Amino acid sequence: MTTRPLFEKVLVANRGEIAIRIMKTLRKMGIKSIAVYSEADTNSKHVRYADEAYYIGSSPATESYLSIKNIIGAIRDSGAAAVHPGYGFLAENANFANILKREGITLIGPSAQVIKKMGDKIEAKKIAVDSGVTTVPGYMGVIDKPEKAIEIAENIGFPVMLKAAAGGGGRGMRVVRNAEEMEKAYESATLEAKNNFSDGRVFIEKLIVAPRHIEIQLLADQYGNSVCVGERECSIQRYHQKVIEEAPSSFIDEETRQKMYAEVVALSKRVGYYSAGTVEFMVDKDKNFYFLEMNTRLQVEHCVTEEITGIDLVKEQIKIAQGEKLGMEQSDLSINGHAIEVRIYAENPKENFLPDIGT
Repeated sequence: MTTRPLFEKVLVANRGEIAIRIMKTLRKMGIKSIAVYSEADTNSKHVRYADEAYYIGSSPATESYLSIKNIIGAIRDSGAAAVHPGYGFLAENANFANILKREGITLIGPSAQVIKKMGDKIEAKKIAVDSGVTTVPGYMGVIDKPEKAIEIAENIGFPVMLKAAAGGGGRGMRVVRNAEEMEKAYESATLEAKNNFSDGRVFIEKLIVAPRHIEIQLLADQYGNSVCVGERECSIQRYHQKVIEEAPSSFIDEETRQKMYAEVVALSKRVGYYSAGTVEFMVDKDKNFYFLEMNTRLQVEHCVTEEITGIDLVKEQIKIAQGEKLGMEQSDLSINGHAIEVRIYAENPKENFLPDIGT
């Protein structure tokens, strides 16, 4: 016997593939899906797939999918009880989460406080240290000039990595191998960070040579229960952006996996995390692992985890947001098979591999 869902309608504050992915689960759960769309997406598939659809503005994302005012208007007009942000756009926007709470609308995701804390890489690293999580050696303060960056890097030891404090997607990152490279790297990293995140702050970490990029999928409810739903390996990258994502990792052994699980659970409990989330690590050739960041949303590559575990992560997010306890324990989970997701990068070889539209 299935219980009637608390959410009769859920608005999906996104577009394209991820919007449809969320709507499919909503349909299976008997929940009506509400789409939002810009002028450019009037005839898009996610609009046709949804039970209802609301126009939220002209084609630029800043006037539609990033417009909190317009999306709140659609929520009011539709009568949606909850919002799933998907990934990108407003998915990790603490201000959006706060406004939803003020409006009495449930965000299918973690609290605004957690989004804010873990979205700032400097603050997140401090929390990780306080949680007993292993972190990359580095300087967790803000660096305001290249001369200070050189001084810090010399203390840590070159090579180092400059990283944007509010960064993501490989932006605002620069490898610096010696003091002579620092000024140019600092200026370009801070400029890129400012242009992409409206926040030019950067910090420094020791560069882990030839690392593996391993991330742990977390599910946690609002009652302190949590499970780790396997790992994904995203080591094959281009310009610090993931190209191939696979699960499970062929590199991680069971002993290392359990150690990583323990640190992920400790971090989630420390920060009061609930919903689906991902904790990313760098892992060296000797299987020493170091905390990178926590993504407080569904990942693009979540589907490879679903393929090998049989767990619908979107469904679990919705159930957690409705106030349900996790219906599983760590010992209930098993990994079956292997899954790979590949992203296609369209680049023009005649133009020194500049990004291309791919047609």
